[in-house]
Amino acid sequence: MDLLVTFVVFFVSVAFLIAAANFFTQAAEIIGYALRMTPFVVGVVIVSVGTSLPELISAIAAVRSGDSEIVAGNVIGSSLSNILFVLGLTALLSPKSIDLGAQYLYIDLNFLAGAAFILIVIMYDGTVFLAESLLGVIAYLVYLFYLLRSASNVPEETALQEKTKSLSSNWKSILVLVASGFVIFLAANKTIESLSSISTQLGVSKAVVSMTLLSIGTTLPECVVSVIAAFAGKSQIAVGNVLGSSIFNALIIPGTAACFGSLRVPAELINFSLPVYGGVVLLFYLLTQDKKISAFEGALFLMIYVLFIGKVSQLF
Repeated sequence: MDLLVTFVVFFVSVAFLIAAANFFTQAAEIIGYALRMTPFVVGVVIVSVGTSLPELISAIAAVRSGDSEIVAGNVIGSSLSNILFVLGLTALLSPKSIDLGAQYLYIDLNFLAGAAFILIVIMYDGTVFLAESLLGVIAYLVYLFYLLRSASNVPEETALQEKTKSLSSNWKSILVLVASGFVIFLAANKTIESLSSISTQLGVSKAVVSMTLLSIGTTLPECVVSVIAAFAGKSQIAVGNVLGSSIFNALIIPGTAACFGSLRVPAELINFSLPVYGGVVLLFYLLTQDKKISAFEGALFLMIYVLFIGKVSQLF
């Protein structure tokens, strides 16, 4: 297949993957309210998973097709894109510095550091097995329990009643959920197929291509949402969404993908990208101890991201 055509197929597949994930999340949210879930539970359990659905389904498709190194590249690349590109651009374009609450410091930031540590440990020997990756799944369940426990036990009845309808009256949402799930499956397989073809034609590692093209493509919607939220004065929501997605990617994706086979981590990721990932999380942890992300720090994140992409793409 011609390289240009392969690129077109890749970007169209990613577009369908993201669009279908968006429809899936919206339908799942409506069904969640129909099942009388509180808005907080819907946000944590459904929306956070929905925003990471493209990465998750792509990871499963990659393992099933024998391209497990794509998973490692996508997990590391997506996390770096979230922290350096999405948060960096959000902080740079935000009208004022992003203020972070104490809950962020005590829960999300610590779990982000813990998730990064677990991911580095299980990837460092070059192979991720199911038994060790399940530790990450357990850690995510602990994180989820923390979030649910911190929520108010008394829901806003009026708001909940306005959003709640019987499950039988939401048959359209159920159809959308099934249809979008099917499209996600097809688009994920086509994305991995075209990504593998691109790496072969360019003579570049699949892990590197997934860490650049795939990770950037799947994080663009989060970038748009985060920037819009920052301009609307809801920057904390933007940061929480990005960090929650990064924690999910680091803990759940390897564990889920490993159910379909062992994951291979190429030496090029272990020697460069994995240490950079650990260093970026540590830098982010230290810079946000003042509970703020300034525009200057956002610019620093963006410069580090450009340097990283340039290095792994061999442009510098």
